[in-house]
Amino acid sequence: MQKKYLMTPGPTPVPAEVLLAQARPMIHHRTPDFSAILMECIEGLREVFETEKSDVLILSCSGTGAMESSFANCFCAGDTVIVARNGKFGDRMVQLAKAYGLTVVDLAYEWTETVKPADIAVALAANPGARGVVVVQSETSSGVLNDVEAIGAIVRGYEDCVFIVDSITGIGAVPCKTDEWGLDVVMTGSQKGLMLPPGLAALTVSPKAWKAYERSTLPKYYFDWMKYKKNIEKETTPFTPPVSLIIGLAESLKMMREEGIDNVIARHSRLAEATRKGCEALGMELFAPADGRGSAVTPVWVPEGVDGKAIVKIMKNKYGVTIAGGQDDYVGRIFRVGHLGYFGEFDIITTLAALEMTLAELGYVFERGAGIIAAEAVFMGE
Repeated sequence: MQKKYLMTPGPTPVPAEVLLAQARPMIHHRTPDFSAILMECIEGLREVFETEKSDVLILSCSGTGAMESSFANCFCAGDTVIVARNGKFGDRMVQLAKAYGLTVVDLAYEWTETVKPADIAVALAANPGARGVVVVQSETSSGVLNDVEAIGAIVRGYEDCVFIVDSITGIGAVPCKTDEWGLDVVMTGSQKGLMLPPGLAALTVSPKAWKAYERSTLPKYYFDWMKYKKNIEKETTPFTPPVSLIIGLAESLKMMREEGIDNVIARHSRLAEATRKGCEALGMELFAPADGRGSAVTPVWVPEGVDGKAIVKIMKNKYGVTIAGGQDDYVGRIFRVGHLGYFGEFDIITTLAALEMTLAELGYVFERGAGIIAAEAVFMGE
């Protein structure tokens, strides 16, 4: 028998309390029982998104569905949108915008760079008629954290321009103050910080985003935000929801509320710092820049002369620890350790131990135990 550890940035581990909640007997979605659970989830998500002004919608899809819905509901064909990208999911935003016939002002960065708020200001000044700015807050592919607070302050000055933020691996891991930072649309997925299986997405819609909706002429039906808003006002959903997932969501939100959102974010910060210190103690270099590292995932450069794909394979097959490899141009060049959602100190210690044994097997020379010692120092406040 081999005990398994899921250390990826999504799907993430699901707490036993959530799994047991999802195993309850099925209930009908057009009943007062379900309505009570649904509204409990809406209120819990308000706390997580830190919003009182925006509507919160729950969609039956992965995070990409929430991404697509933001384009379909906010724009008209031919509208100009500024998309800043520094990873795979920023690239996906460009692809979605083009699929809907939008004119894209493409601000492309290296995956090792952060989006520069000053570049957003320049792009808006050059395109004053732009209807949207789109940024990924926490890039899962690169571990880079973009400063959506500073960007929000810039976009706020453009009355007809909405700020769309992909915080799919940000929510629950890093601060994301929807109202305070002027974020018009913020989205997340269930298999990330919300500690659920895949299948749900949630997003916020500000009054400014609803104004954009009113002029939008792009086709939409299943992802028509107004259908969800009107049904939530009646404490129900427009279509058949994944009932068990929503029951599980109520449980995971209860756990987050009991811990406190600030404590949840602080825990992620500690886990990320311990992972980074542990990898650096082994002589490896971090992928994300020092001024833009998030707390959801730690990408690390594969040491020279070491087979990056073998690191992932051996950790999974021999030691039961599943981490993620690099994506696109970085396949085999980096590996990624996830610590988003239901994670604690000993998940990181175990992962670093498996990493050390794997690296030793692959012939990499380092001081055995150094990574674990460095991580313990972070957890012990040394």
